[in-house]
Amino acid sequence: MTPTLAHPPIHRTDQRARDWAEIQERMLVPLYESVHERLNVGTGTRLLGVGCGAGLALLMAAARGATVTGCDPDDHRLALARQRLLPAPQWGVPAPSSGRVRLVPGGPKAAAVPGARPFTVITAFDPAAPPSDLVPALRTAAALAERGSPVVLAGWGPPERCATGRVLRVAARLAEPRGAAVETRLSGRDDLEDMARGAGLRPDGSGRVSCPFGYPDMDSAVRGLVSTGLFDAAAAATDGDQVRKELREALHPYRRADGTVRMENVFRYLVARV
Repeated sequence: MTPTLAHPPIHRTDQRARDWAEIQERMLVPLYESVHERLNVGTGTRLLGVGCGAGLALLMAAARGATVTGCDPDDHRLALARQRLLPAPQWGVPAPSSGRVRLVPGGPKAAAVPGARPFTVITAFDPAAPPSDLVPALRTAAALAERGSPVVLAGWGPPERCATGRVLRVAARLAEPRGAAVETRLSGRDDLEDMARGAGLRPDGSGRVSCPFGYPDMDSAVRGLVSTGLFDAAAAATDGDQVRKELREALHPYRRADGTVRMENVFRYLVARV
């Protein structure tokens, strides 16, 4: 299995969570749309988002009529998900999504409700989640789902189809002084299948989706990529300023004449069954 960038203990800031929500998360919209369409997510779907982040994928599922539950250990990202999905009632009128949305801190175990109907779809869209964390989380989530329900894992596509992979090598190189394991899930052919089987799931099809990363300027590109958490080990081994400097240099080939930055990427997803 191709490794991923190891995550040291970190303390994410509110600003970095906002950078994720406002800059980076939208890059994965084609992935979310493709999966929701393939699985016919809609009215009657009870969806659990593992590592739901700032909640954009949940928001899109709820807009299709699904009842959604999201869990994430990042309090800052989860607070932004609440703003999106559970806005405060106005003039005494409940928010349109109230009653169909639940957000909980932590992992899937926190999403369990005694006597509740089981989930019918589980998603784990975060391509930065280390397998050592994701596999046990999927195993727990699967226990909350109906037998035969789809569980979706997502990851980077083949290295030759992911321009961002060349930029992520900066993180691996800078992390080396502390011996941090290099983990980017750029993507061995059977990586997602191996993780699914490790969680006790049965692979049942896959897909590829084009997810170009486009930014209005270099500063947005750097902030968006840092917000993923994939550069945390590099920052711990050197410092944040050094990481940002080398990121700018690595992004230079993707800067266009008008100042925008664009990298073509393909993401892969796996549908497995409980």
